[in-house]
Amino acid sequence: MAGWRIRIVHETGYTYESPVVESYNEARMTPRSDARQNVIASRVETSPATRAYRYTDYWGTLVTAFDLHAPHTELAVTATSVVETADPLPPVRGATWEDLADEDVRDRFAEMLEFTGYVGHDPELAEAAADLRRGLDPVEAVLAAGSWVREQLTYQPGVTGVQTSALEAWHTRTGVCQDFVHLTLLLLREMGIPARYVSGYLLPREDTDVRETVQGESHAWVEAWTGGWWGYDPTNDLEIGNRHVWVAVGRDYADVPPLKGIFSGQASSTLNVSVDMTRLA
Repeated sequence: MAGWRIRIVHETGYTYESPVVESYNEARMTPRSDARQNVIASRVETSPATRAYRYTDYWGTLVTAFDLHAPHTELAVTATSVVETADPLPPVRGATWEDLADEDVRDRFAEMLEFTGYVGHDPELAEAAADLRRGLDPVEAVLAAGSWVREQLTYQPGVTGVQTSALEAWHTRTGVCQDFVHLTLLLLREMGIPARYVSGYLLPREDTDVRETVQGESHAWVEAWTGGWWGYDPTNDLEIGNRHVWVAVGRDYADVPPLKGIFSGQASSTLNVSVDMTRLA
């Protein structure tokens, strides 16, 4: 069914043991419109109230920046969006391996082919990637990479964290969506397929009723360039469709954290996050 309309309420709260004197923050919680989704409304609110400004970062993500200059022991950030999503778009089969090896293509997408702290080169995984792509076209190789990652990793929250790299997740053989995506990106970049990290939200159940609110989740998936960009969810073996809402893109998680900042003070903090998603239509 095409044309789902989804409301997302993403709340993040910090509680500090002692007052924070000042803080500087960036929120990447605002979806963007594209060929597959249309943003009807969006806002980011803070408590204590702040004067925020928005800008688009280098990767095309909408960032809400704000700072606080009065002592505070709590900080809450609430992002509310209403987004229309559409049926999955098919993979783009416009490039051969020869096209992807072309110097102009590799130069154009150099940043999505390079290895990073989260997505590092590894000789053993490079060999696995070479084996996976053998006899396949680039689109088939993307799907094969996702399948291989699901065979290698067991989905298990609480073992890895936001600082965990693809190699660390692979060695522990466990992870969550971030780890599945980083390991898939590693394989695709070893193959020579430009690939990027996408963060957003996933409505967990396909049978969610209209007007039903469920506990959603922040989610991540990959986009690969095989003559054009297209998305794939390696954690769930899903095309990107009605239940996916994208927010940010980048080379890896470091480019897309929902909320990051710095503060002045000696306080340690406690973080609480909730995501409620309502299918409106």
